Amino acid sequence: MTELDQVWSRMLTDSAEKADATGREHVAAYLRLRATNDAIRRNGVDWLFDTVIEIAGPAMGGHDPVLVEREEPHSFTRGNSTMTGAVLRIRQGVRCLTVEAGWARLPADGIMQKGALAYARIAHFGMPKHTAEIRLVHGEELPAWLDVSDTAIDSGHLRQHFDIFLGA
Repeated sequence: MTELDQVWSRMLTDSAEKADATGREHVAAYLRLRATNDAIRRNGVDWLFDTVIEIAGPAMGGHDPVLVEREEPHSFTRGNSTMTGAVLRIRQGVRCLTVEAGWARLPADGIMQKGALAYARIAHFGMPKHTAEIRLVHGEELPAWLDVSDTAIDSGHLRQHFDIFLGA
């Protein structure tokens, strides 16, 4: 969690406590929901990035190592909306697999469609047909990443992207 995210989380908690103290329970409930959703978003993005890094791990050593870099904060567009979050870049020579993940933080950033808590884009440099757009949603039991056809994304799907990246 970045320092800005920590400050934001603390501000939401403080504002919810003040709203409770002044009898504005509906505002406090909204702020607690927002804080809960932000925590789910962060955990969902962390799972996505951690899983990709774990898959890339064995390829980080050896003759032609894979380099992994993470940048945060990072913004990217999705339609007319701006998502703010982080980006993970995996490089090997001229090849690059990019995983961007985030959500619209402010009303001016746009909207989150189809019940999404967060969006991610998995892009292969020079191979746009392999780009995947996924969204994080509340699942029946746990949050889940879904592709455009509402298929759940798991480590196997992410492994396929890594194999494409390696040219396997």
